[in-house]
Amino acid sequence: MQSRQSLELRQNQQLALTPQLQQSIRLLQLSAQELELELAQALLDNPMLEDEEEYDIDVVDTVADEAQEQDERWPLLSSANRASNNSADDEQARPESALTETLQDHLLQQLHVTHAPPRDCALITLLIDELDQNGYLPTSLDDILEYLPVELDVDIDELQTALRLLQSFDPPGVAARSLSECLCLQLNHLQAVAETPLPADIVACATQIARDHLGILASGNLNRLRDALSCTQHTLRAAHTLLLQLEPRPARNWAIATADYVTPDVLIRKVKSRWQASLNPAVVPKLRINAVYESLLAKAPVAPAMQGQLQQAHGFIKSTNQRFVTIMRVTQAIVDRQQDYFEHGVRAMRPLLLRDIAQELELHESTISRATRQKFLQSPWGVIELKRFFGAALQTDDGETTSATAVRSLILKLVGEESSKKPLSDSQIAIRLAEQGVVIARRTVAKYREAAGIEPAILRKARAALETP
Repeated sequence: MQSRQSLELRQNQQLALTPQLQQSIRLLQLSAQELELELAQALLDNPMLEDEEEYDIDVVDTVADEAQEQDERWPLLSSANRASNNSADDEQARPESALTETLQDHLLQQLHVTHAPPRDCALITLLIDELDQNGYLPTSLDDILEYLPVELDVDIDELQTALRLLQSFDPPGVAARSLSECLCLQLNHLQAVAETPLPADIVACATQIARDHLGILASGNLNRLRDALSCTQHTLRAAHTLLLQLEPRPARNWAIATADYVTPDVLIRKVKSRWQASLNPAVVPKLRINAVYESLLAKAPVAPAMQGQLQQAHGFIKSTNQRFVTIMRVTQAIVDRQQDYFEHGVRAMRPLLLRDIAQELELHESTISRATRQKFLQSPWGVIELKRFFGAALQTDDGETTSATAVRSLILKLVGEESSKKPLSDSQIAIRLAEQGVVIARRTVAKYREAAGIEPAILRKARAALETP
């Protein structure tokens, strides 16, 4: 058989990401702080770009003319800049907060004085970064091992060795994976540092309670606990007293950390009966093209490199402007759909999906995601990240829908108002929510509770029992 060759012409469409489009996408996904760094680097790299605040625009007429041209080319940036000039003159610089040592700093200082091999130090540093605000390690070692690069060839024994060393650091109980382990670590520490040996039977009893019987301890039924332990009343009370001396939250002394300041990208204000969004002038850059260089290049062609820098400068200003245009469009669309939230708070937040805004604005969902990630809005209820406005819809008993964010808010409120001696179980929370018209399953309550970092009722009760003598 002989094969035949033929020439066929086909026509198809293909999306090409131009350098300008790639730059626009990259700038859109940056936070305000990241954009500020990007702008600083662009000003260093490209002499065609200028920051208006660094120059006196009245010194050279050509510079003033250039500023006027930029107002015509980029009206969004110019209007925001004018608003910034009107409001920023009297604004005082924010005082810096006093530096406070964090728990991570405290642990790293101890790590630096150990003689652990560099590989172990790297693993311990990784574990330190995983600790939560209470000093616990909420991520299992198996999960940590799973997301480590395979080429590092880390095994579970290495992680366990690193964890044991970290758990020997101050404060006692740090890096525990549960309340039970935290208490047992502290009991071991007490035995090691006690000037006079602690009674062995009392320590053994306290350790057994911490390891196996926190649920009974939380119930307050000491008689049942004594029967489970087969010990005397004196030993039980002494063990209970010993447990009350322990710290259920090892990171308590580091809980008050230096405040993280977030500059909102968008401001919300009420105009007549509707809430409207506007750019925060403080985050809008004041960029322009160097008028002198541009004038020289227009009169006489020079090196192609300078022409390229001029083109890049124009493209950078255009991409920056487009970033704020997109953020404004997306934010206003969100605000239009969440008017009840701005009036009544998080419990009135409506269910909203990325797809809803994408269809309304005729943009891709990925664009909406980039425009809302690490972009913050100043609302009557505080500063909120734009992505928090998105959440699945949950049905209520009257046929309406509410957002998952609103339900999480209700769960937090119920737990915040519960009695520490009788915390609400997931089933009881589900019943309370049903009374408010939100009917969800117990397992859904558990999912939202865990996502909010709230412990199960039995552990909340045990913790309260240990914190209150």
